[in-house]
Amino acid sequence: MGARRMPNRQSSRQQGSLPTVEEVSAGGVIIRPAATGFDVAIIARYNRGGRLEWCLPKGHPEGAETHEQAALREVAEETGVEGAILTSLGSIEYWFTVPTHRVHKTVHHYLMEAVGGQLSIENDPDHEAVDVAWVNMDELDRTLSFPNERRIITLARQVIDETVQSN
Repeated sequence: MGARRMPNRQSSRQQGSLPTVEEVSAGGVIIRPAATGFDVAIIARYNRGGRLEWCLPKGHPEGAETHEQAALREVAEETGVEGAILTSLGSIEYWFTVPTHRVHKTVHHYLMEAVGGQLSIENDPDHEAVDVAWVNMDELDRTLSFPNERRIITLARQVIDETVQSN
């Protein structure tokens, strides 16, 4: 058999599509014991269209930060709550478009235990968070704006249930 020829690909501009940029963020599900189960600290922010969204805290690693270090810093900055990582919850990927390019974003999530601090958005250097709240884990399916983040909460519940049952 002869060698396969690759189709002649036009540049993305010629095809009319936008260039793609890869982005990485890290964040977490930071929990504290509640009267029933656990509460999770979540933030509210306005999206580019001006709609209020409730989401898990997250952000980009700075300098040589690991994903874990970035997650701890971002959670503390956006919620005011200091955490300790219990385990990784995996990552989610999604796409969005801005005027000049498409973004393929990967967000690494960690289950964290609250170990200090108080709810506050005052230390968010980017001022993205407009509100922060402790919400019971059982209410997050109705509160979080994004299905992929609701799936991360389901994973967090499973990890907590398995940990509690094995102790």
